[in-house]
Amino acid sequence: MAALIPNHLARNLFLDRHALAEAPVGPASGAALQDLVDRIGFVQVDSINTVARAHEMILWSRRQSFRPLALKRLLEQERSLWEHWTHDASILPSRLHGIWQHRFARDAERPHQNWRRWFREGYEAQFDGILDRIAREGPVGTADVGEGELRGRGGWWDWHPSKTALEWLWRTGRLAITRREGFAKIYDLTERVIPEAHRAPVPAEEVTDWACRSALRQLGFGTPGEIAAYWNAIGPQDAKVWCREALARGEVAEAEVEGAAGQRRRVVLFPATLDEIPPEPTRRLRLLSPFDPALRDRNRAEFLLGFFYRIEVFVPEPKRVWGYYVFPVLEGDRLVGRIDVKAFRDAGALRVKAFWPEAGVRLTKVRRAKLEAELERLARFAGCGRVEFLDGWERETIFPPSP
Repeated sequence: MAALIPNHLARNLFLDRHALAEAPVGPASGAALQDLVDRIGFVQVDSINTVARAHEMILWSRRQSFRPLALKRLLEQERSLWEHWTHDASILPSRLHGIWQHRFARDAERPHQNWRRWFREGYEAQFDGILDRIAREGPVGTADVGEGELRGRGGWWDWHPSKTALEWLWRTGRLAITRREGFAKIYDLTERVIPEAHRAPVPAEEVTDWACRSALRQLGFGTPGEIAAYWNAIGPQDAKVWCREALARGEVAEAEVEGAAGQRRRVVLFPATLDEIPPEPTRRLRLLSPFDPALRDRNRAEFLLGFFYRIEVFVPEPKRVWGYYVFPVLEGDRLVGRIDVKAFRDAGALRVKAFWPEAGVRLTKVRRAKLEAELERLARFAGCGRVEFLDGWERETIFPPSP
């Protein structure tokens, strides 16, 4: 009979693996920041800046001494981190570049038919000219290329051919992001960005084993689908075969994990995890980015924590249940609510529009004090001098929409 991991223990494992069990204190630059990124695996990048950009908020939620310049130093000077794709654009340890070369090859083989459907014609003709220009003149951004090309007005993905070419060459590994100016990518030849020690390709036969083992270490436990989705470097069938073979060799074990509502899910894990006693999460309250690694797999987070979350950025305003960009609120091992908060830097104020508690959660005197203290810390991080609570900010619980 498979061992049962009760929900309380599963939550603690989940939060500890995501560096959310301990208090968000301690150093957050240099080797300490590198270790934090290594521990959580990757940090998603996103352009929305209602309070701070996603990658900055993710790191600040875990180490509140974090400042963006420390990350910039690792990316642009130390070169121990780089940007590429997991499930979305992310910051990754540079040592993974050898693994990602298989993804480059896969993407170069597969998606031209999709790119031809999505983007303007003519981008393939720009490849050689762009690579030659960068080799001769140095890094470029989108604004530096495509002179005379038709500039789209149809939305985020209506790119001119040279921008499409830059993105294609980045996605397939010929170019790398050497820095960002504002939030705009600046591209250079990969060999000028990624240290030589990290550019050696990992043998293809090792990729699936690495992807599954490392994902299982990061997750603690998981289904084959969850394991495959963690890095998005292999397919679900690859993970399913790996799990079956690793079980036969005795390298992993099966268990049942109890969900927040008492439901059960069969998972695999390393046998030592069954003996692990993770720390009890701090009772400190903290705000999480909507793109936090702990929330990346919405279904897994909902199963373990009983917290339904969908970002509503792309939902028309009249159809939003909560708001454009709402932050989950973590306290101990529970997500106790969500908050609509935005930095108005020109006014020096972090404004709280709404807080919705989860079912059974009250904004007690103690919890309110913890929330106010966290908002004060967030205001300082966002460059605001004060927190303003708008009229009617305390809301009633809204139950998630039915599937």
